[in-house]
Amino acid sequence: MFNVLKSLAASVSAGSLALASGAVNAQIVPTAAGQLDQTEDAGVDNFSRNRNTAVSQRLRPDYEALGLRAGAFLVYPRLELSAETNSNIYATGAGEVDDTILHLRPELVVESGWSRHFLSAYARGSINRYADNGDENTEELGIGTAGRVDVTRQANIGFGADYLSAFEPRTAPTAPRNAVAPTELDTVQTYLSASRSAGNVKLTGRADWRAYDYADGRDGLGAVIDQDNRDRDVASLSGRVDFAISPDTAFFFQATGNTRTYDTASTAAAPNRDSSGSEFLFGANFELSAVVRGEMAAGYLQQDFDEAAFDDVQGFGARARLEWFPSELTTINVAAGRTVEDTPITGVGAFVSSSASVGLDHELLRNVILNARLTWSRDEYEGVDREDTRLGANIGGTYLINRNLGVNASVSTLDSESTGAARDQDFRVNKLAIALVAQF
Repeated sequence: MFNVLKSLAASVSAGSLALASGAVNAQIVPTAAGQLDQTEDAGVDNFSRNRNTAVSQRLRPDYEALGLRAGAFLVYPRLELSAETNSNIYATGAGEVDDTILHLRPELVVESGWSRHFLSAYARGSINRYADNGDENTEELGIGTAGRVDVTRQANIGFGADYLSAFEPRTAPTAPRNAVAPTELDTVQTYLSASRSAGNVKLTGRADWRAYDYADGRDGLGAVIDQDNRDRDVASLSGRVDFAISPDTAFFFQATGNTRTYDTASTAAAPNRDSSGSEFLFGANFELSAVVRGEMAAGYLQQDFDEAAFDDVQGFGARARLEWFPSELTTINVAAGRTVEDTPITGVGAFVSSSASVGLDHELLRNVILNARLTWSRDEYEGVDREDTRLGANIGGTYLINRNLGVNASVSTLDSESTGAARDQDFRVNKLAIALVAQF
């Protein structure tokens, strides 16, 4: 099944790349106004969904950083200093420990100012200090770049690469509960994409590669917690065909294949979790006047493991993303999805994660934005009796003092409940945070 899917996705991706490359030869002629026009691409754009702008994406010229000019590029320095109270820093069900954490987050973003094409790069860090529990102190670093080559107005090639040295959150379902310090995780990822639209048809292809490297930890007795069996490479290839039936509605088919390859060799005592998977989705992309826009899809997903020790996963696949604009000052976001995730639990290869969220952004004033978000997820583990349900809520706001200074504040809660014979512990985490942001 995966080989068939991979061939199908590769064919669509290759077709998308070929169309994007071939579009270089499109005839370019001057218009009456003296501007360039690409005759091959003339006509209605059936795939733009831009009749309205979300509150979080709206331009605010009086409160946006101007950046520092460096030739054809703009440099945006940013520094955030935040304080957070956490009611349960170890995410435990009993013996909860609270603490106050300070975060210092510097960031530097560089963006091109070209009329065509785009190139950006970033470097950001996070220095995290706990008032009473120094073992939880961490330093994180991320660097990356992304770009887009505009072959024509309706064809482009995208690329990007990122490196992140971070730590697995204590609240993560895969985090080792007995580790005395957070688990360090290095991630490298790259992607290459291509998109080409012509008339009523749009082809899109994308290839991704990600590598995960977990550092060993120690438990309360000083014994090593081996994390090598979690190190893996994940490669995926997807192809998508959109067919527009009107300028505001298109139906699509998307096929995605993946391989997950673990670094450790398989043994009788510890078989590795090498697997291959696929996903087929049929859906629609739409924008109904200026009120609602989004995308909904449903289909089939599967993940097959090389070792018989792990149960294969198969079933219903889905994805949805909607934006509702009840007014120009309010945006409501709804999202949902269903994915297959790896887990390090002994004897279990994966779990199926179903998730949904509802978010609201409201522009109280031009420089005061309020937001609220409710999240829900359910993780169903294959081959073992365990199911985790998580419910989270967040309320916050942003006050833009001027184009260089802003204040963010939020209060949030996360409640996790696990059921079944192999259940994990239940826990609740409450947070209150306030941050001062300086940008130039």
